[in-house]
Parts: sequence; structure tokens; C-alpha cells
Amino acid sequence: MSEPASGTPTGPTRNEGGFGGTGDARGAGSTVAAPPGAPPERPDRYKWLALSNTSLGMFMAMVDASIVIISMPAIFRGIHLDPFAPGNITYLLWMIMGYLLVTAVLVVSLGRLGDIVGRVKIYNLGFVIFTLASIALSFDPAHGVHGALWLICWRIVQALGGAMLMANSAAILTDAFPASQRGMALGINQISALSGQFIGLVLGGLLSAWDWRAVFWVNVPVGIFGTIWAYRSLREISARNPARIDWWGNLTFALGCGLILVSITYGIQPYGSHTMGWTSPKVLTGLIGGAALLVVFGLVETRVKQPMFNLGLFRNRHFAAGNAAALLASVARGGLQFMLIIWLQGIWLPLHGYAFADAPLWAGIFLLPLTAGFLLAGPVSGTLSDRFGVRWFTTGGLVLFGASFVGLLLLPIDFPYWAFALLILLNGMGSGMFSAPNTSAIMSSVPASHRGAASGMRSTFQNSGTSLSIGVFFSLLIIGLADRLPSTLQAGLRAQGVPAGVAHHAATLPPVSTVFSAFLGVNPVETLLKPSGTLAKLPAHNREVLTGKEFFPNLISSPFHHGLVIVFAVAAGMSLLAATASALRGTPSSATPSR
Repeated sequence: MSEPASGTPTGPTRNEGGFGGTGDARGAGSTVAAPPGAPPERPDRYKWLALSNTSLGMFMAMVDASIVIISMPAIFRGIHLDPFAPGNITYLLWMIMGYLLVTAVLVVSLGRLGDIVGRVKIYNLGFVIFTLASIALSFDPAHGVHGALWLICWRIVQALGGAMLMANSAAILTDAFPASQRGMALGINQISALSGQFIGLVLGGLLSAWDWRAVFWVNVPVGIFGTIWAYRSLREISARNPARIDWWGNLTFALGCGLILVSITYGIQPYGSHTMGWTSPKVLTGLIGGAALLVVFGLVETRVKQPMFNLGLFRNRHFAAGNAAALLASVARGGLQFMLIIWLQGIWLPLHGYAFADAPLWAGIFLLPLTAGFLLAGPVSGTLSDRFGVRWFTTGGLVLFGASFVGLLLLPIDFPYWAFALLILLNGMGSGMFSAPNTSAIMSSVPASHRGAASGMRSTFQNSGTSLSIGVFFSLLIIGLADRLPSTLQAGLRAQGVPAGVAHHAATLPPVSTVFSAFLGVNPVETLLKPSGTLAKLPAHNREVLTGKEFFPNLISSPFHHGLVIVFAVAAGMSLLAATASALRGTPSSATPSR
């Protein structure tokens, strides 16, 4: 079947879903009937209201996925908790990973629930929950461990609201816009989300420098405004698909996906004498058990009359290839954020005169070209793909995306900033070129009655990819550091008069502590030597050298670059695989199996 001239898959005239689903002709962006007694709606006005509100919702949800990353030093100081005390690294990881985990696990279930009870209803409730959780986070009444647990629990609640927004925004837009404008609309929506992920880094640095609670306050006025606006302007314009809730499908998917992502979170933590926890029985049991539950989920979904997710959709090559490419690209992109932050904060910024304490804010600022690339390429590629087809944009974007990793791999550790800025700009442009048309193609390839679940599955692949990438890339980086860092660190400390026993002990500690200290804007050498009290006993000159801005960056540069080469080579390979999957996508047929 040849591809339409518009480049976007089309179906029967009165069903935008294209597969004989229960689509509503009003989803084509035509005049929307107003409620009884209300003035008639202007033609096409509703779709722009839907686009602006859902873009605000996605931006807010994704800002909060990253704003805490940069704010961690201020948050731990604010609740009086030492992140480097034994066991406290778990709280740090859960503050970051908990949000990603919940959004990855729940979006499919919440998207399917939107298909059943109404996408706008679930989306609006998400705004309410997200806003209330932000208020609770900003009023953390406790300190120490209890303060951390308060934040983690309310971050999980906040993630529930974020998942409701993520699961239904693309489906609402697909209902509201005609196929000829869908790429543009979903492009703006997707770029709002992706740019929010990186703008959150800058916002976190700016706000936490003032007050750590401001990191959560910033969501409150936006959330209140967005909630009122959503309830006043958004309406259900597609036919609902009443169905029984697939409890076994929801349960096995949530537990399976959750176990795998939780195991990844613990896998990157030290275990016993090992630098990481991948050999821990708890981690291995979680990974195996999670995979087994996902197999059970697949069996359940093929046997129930009204499944949570119609696995038959994966028989459509356009849907399957789009999601496969999205997962691979998300894995490649998700870990990039962490690697670049550690590179900037731990090495490049100190070498260029920035204090470790100021590095988190400046890292966010120096990463702005990445956001600029998203903002430049996303809407443009989404609009052009409506006319010329998605394949060239998605595949070309992924090739550019992968090439930028090769460029980053070739950069010296103390790079000229213009070269770094150009490469991350290209990385952002490649990701923007891919994301919008790919989302449009995925959403246009499913029946209208399954758009919520399909949107949730797309978000699950994207969010799971981010969580997976942190585990994969962080592990690869630690493997690279563990190979070379101990001998380099021990020799450097001994050269500055640190006793042999203390130097050996510091060098044999898991590299995770060293990486996280740089990540948290703390001088890593102070973190390593503080427990022994060695620094206070050294001559002033040696103490000044050890805690200066150049000792640690120069010391770790070679081992870190070794790990970075491994990480970026794998990311480039994943990008190439994603580009191959995208190039092999087909044009959806006008019917898909119901099961």
C-alpha cells in the first residue's frame, strides 16, 4: 500500500483511527459542538485550546522529572541529611528514579482508563493530583531520613499525576487535530515535554540557589492555572469505549515493569565488596521476576475479551517500528543527560575556574544548546512531516542524533566549548527531528478507541528507556572508572602526602561515591578524605592542592574519558539501531487484528 501524499497514514473518511475503531468525526479538527445554552464554538478553536493546555501539562510534568536532579545538593542541605552517609545514597536515587519509575509503570493503565471513562477526565484529574502533591512537597515538615521519606512519597504521588497527563495528552491531540496537522500539533506537544526536561535543569539550579522549597513551589501557580483552564476548556470529543477493567493485565504489567525498574535502581548501587549491585540476589530476583511477570502479562492480554492493551497493534509495522525506535532513542538520550552533567560538574567547569558548589547551576546553563536544538527542530519537522512523510525525518533525525555521539566521543576531556555546544545542539536537533513525526505516526496508526492505551504504551517505552539508560550508561561508566581510577587516585593522593593506608582505602571505595559527589556539587576529595580526618593533618600547601579546582579534574580525566568512550560508543550504536528500525517502518493498513 503506497503512502499518502500528506505523509500521514489515513483511514476511512469518517474514522481518523483508520482501523475500523470507534473514532469520532469531530476528532478531525472541525467545528466542535458547544454545550446546550453556550455560544457556538468558533471553527477550529478547540484544537488550539487542547494543544496549548496539553503542552503546558507535558512541559510541567517533564520539568519535574529533571528539576530535582540539579537541586539535590540544596535539598539534602535543606532537610539536614548527609547524602554520603552509609545507606543515604538510596534516598538520593529514589528521589530521582521514583518519579521516572512511576510514570513508566502507570501510563499504559492510565491511558487505557482514559479510553474507557474519558481521556479529558483522567487528564484533568492528573493536573489536580500533580498540583496537590507539589504543595505537599514544598511543605516538608521533617528533617533527616523522615524528611527524605516525605519527599520520596509525595514525589511518587506527583508522578501519578504526571502519568495521567502524559498518558492522555497525545490522545487528546490526536482526537482534536486532522491528520494533515497532527504532526505539527504532536511536534509542539513533544518538544514542550522534551525541552521541559532540560529547562528543568536550569530552573533547578536557579531556584535551589534561592530556596530548595522553591523547586516545588514553582509548580503550584502553574498547576492551579492549568487545572482551572483544563476543566473550563477541554471536553470529550471522541466516543468513549466502555469496557471492563482488565485487573490481571494491569497488575502483571505494573508489577513486572516496576520490578525491573526498581532492580535497575538498586543495580547501580554498591553491593558488598562489589562496585555495583548487579550480582545481588535481590536485584537478580527482581529482574528475573519482572521479566516473568511481563511474559504472564502477554499471555493474559491474548486471552481476556477486553485487554488493557491490544497486543495485536504490534502486528502493525508502523506502530511496532515507531515504538522500537522510540525505546532505543530514549535509552540513548536518557543517559546522555547524566553523563554530560557529571562531565561538566566534575571536570570541565572546575578546570575553567568554577567552584564545585556553583557547578550544578552552570551545568544547566551550559546545556542550553541541547534544549535549543529541540525547540528549533521539533515543530518544524512535525509540520513538514505532515506534507512529506515521516520516514525521512525520523530516520534522518536519528542518524544526526547518532553522529553527535560520535562527535562527543572524539572531543578531548577539556574541550573547547564551541565544539561541545555545536555537538549537543545537533544532538537536540536530531532528537527533535525524530520525536514529533514518530509520535504522529504512532498515534495515527491505531484505532481511535485505543488511542489512550497506545499513547500510554508510547510513553512507557520513552520513560522506561530513560530509566534503563541511567542503569546501562551509569554501569558502563562505573566499569570504565573501576578499571583505571583506583591506581590513578591512589598515586595522586600519595603524591600529596596522604598516608598509604588512607590513600589505599579511598582508592578502593566504589567509584559511585566519587561520581555522585561531583554530581552533587561537592568536592570529591573532601568527600573521600573527610571521614579519616586526614585533610586537617596535612600541610597547608598539600591541603590547598587536594581541595583545589584542578586536582580532582586532572586526576579523574583519563579514567573518566575511558568510561565516556564506552558510553558514547554504545549510545551511537543504539542510535543506529533506532534509525534502522525507523527506516523499516511501513505504512499502516486500513485494518488491524482485533486481538
